[in-house]
Amino acid sequence: MKLKKQVTVCGGAIFCVAVFSLYLMLDKVQHDPASRQNGGGNFPRSQISVLQNRIEQLEQLLEENHQIISHIKDSVLELTDTGAVPPSGQLPFRSANGSWVLPFDGHPTFLSVKPQDCQFAQGRRGHTDLQMLDIYSLLKFDNVDGGVWKQGFEITYEPGAWDNEPLQVFVVPHSHNDPGWIKTFDKYYTDQTQHIFNNMLVKLTEDPRRKFIWSEISFFAKWWESADMHKQEAMRKLILGGQLEMVTGGWVMTDEANVHYFAMIDQLIEGHQWLEKNVGVTPQSGWAVDPFGHSATMAYLLKRANLTSMLIQRVHYSIKKHFASSRSLEFMWRQSWDQESGTDIFCHMMPFYSYDVPHTCGPDPKICCQFDFKRLPGGRVNCPWKVPPRAVVEANVAERAHLLLDQYRKKSKLFRSKVVLIPLGDDFRYDKALEWDQQYLNYQRLFDYMNSHSEMHVQAQFGTLTDYFTAVYKANGVPQGVRPPEYPVLSGDFFAYADREDHYWSGYYTSRPFYKSMDRVLHPADGRQAHRQGERGHRLRQQVSC
Repeated sequence: MKLKKQVTVCGGAIFCVAVFSLYLMLDKVQHDPASRQNGGGNFPRSQISVLQNRIEQLEQLLEENHQIISHIKDSVLELTDTGAVPPSGQLPFRSANGSWVLPFDGHPTFLSVKPQDCQFAQGRRGHTDLQMLDIYSLLKFDNVDGGVWKQGFEITYEPGAWDNEPLQVFVVPHSHNDPGWIKTFDKYYTDQTQHIFNNMLVKLTEDPRRKFIWSEISFFAKWWESADMHKQEAMRKLILGGQLEMVTGGWVMTDEANVHYFAMIDQLIEGHQWLEKNVGVTPQSGWAVDPFGHSATMAYLLKRANLTSMLIQRVHYSIKKHFASSRSLEFMWRQSWDQESGTDIFCHMMPFYSYDVPHTCGPDPKICCQFDFKRLPGGRVNCPWKVPPRAVVEANVAERAHLLLDQYRKKSKLFRSKVVLIPLGDDFRYDKALEWDQQYLNYQRLFDYMNSHSEMHVQAQFGTLTDYFTAVYKANGVPQGVRPPEYPVLSGDFFAYADREDHYWSGYYTSRPFYKSMDRVLHPADGRQAHRQGERGHRLRQQVSC
């Protein structure tokens, strides 16, 4: 440390001597008439002025540097002597001569860990069948090519596997709407989201067998405010009648990695209160297809908010493959500190790459894409696998139904019940009336054919997320939210997320630090705004607070 200080002092002294010598030399040249006459050609007046200005700037910078070093030195000495910490939130300020001064931030860059905290973390570890810390250390993350299911493996089955217990298929139409991504919230609403709600109101009413789910209450509330009483009542009827389900019920589909738990609670309260006040419903099932990884904190909050089941999607592909191979994609998610089962919530993990249609009907996206009828020839989107969908008609319905059922059966082999969930949607889908007709009419023809041919041993229909979970509980003979026999118990989280190869979605952990810091400062973390949330919000905050 002393050597470093000596080197710094010597270097500064040499620099100052060099600058001072240059200054004296130029000053002598400027004031010596003989030098100006004899050396006028070598030192024009313009060059001397430029050099003099640069030296003045250098002197000013040296002075500013001296002020900053003096300020830091004084702050360090003050902290050393008194242990005092200067007020937080100070910003850089200009000194009297206009230079910037950076105030010293006395906040520690780390927190000490108490031994009793470590003992609690180790000693309170509850018994579970699947502990994520162990699984992460077990896997190779080698990304072996699995064939048509690139990140998985070949799935086979016996044709008679469903002879005694038919396969139950729930196709769940959905549309994921980001409240701000490429466009702003208002731009998305104006261009697309409002049309989804308007079409929903008309198209779901046309056939009571049609179902849909929605999660982002911020968008739904904006539509509700502009709708007249007749539209509001019609939408309320669809919800109360079970054709439209509000899943999770949060104001947004919250991030689960960077966000503070209070913000997760706050947005959940905001959405739940809005639904209770305006529609009179309470969400039952959680739907999280687009957070970049999934936290045990969210599972805990949903459990405390009285949801009985939840779904997650963005999990590392190696974890999905590992769970699929042991049919552990559905489990009871338990907090790591829970010794019993008081925090358990039933969780469904989607097995494939994405939540879009090509990656939800089964393991082969080339086939599944043929049943995304928005991609019919003549539209703006097509199938990257170069095999387009075909409209379902009398002449091809048998072939189309058997091809699709094969995918349903293969997907069901990854789970422990003969009930299979098939999401049908993507980002900002169903904003055109044409897509509602394309998807619902073609799928209904397929369902009608499957259900009328008993030799196929399948019962297929549109459904909501809770329709699916209810069928799983019923198939296992347990009440809603109770652990089915032989289903595993898991503790831990699902970070960091990679969707393929080494594409890890972790850069956003540290991006835009200013905005993340500002969010922490501005968001109330002490419950002082509970009065505006209402009594139910206050109760929920009391339930989920540590």
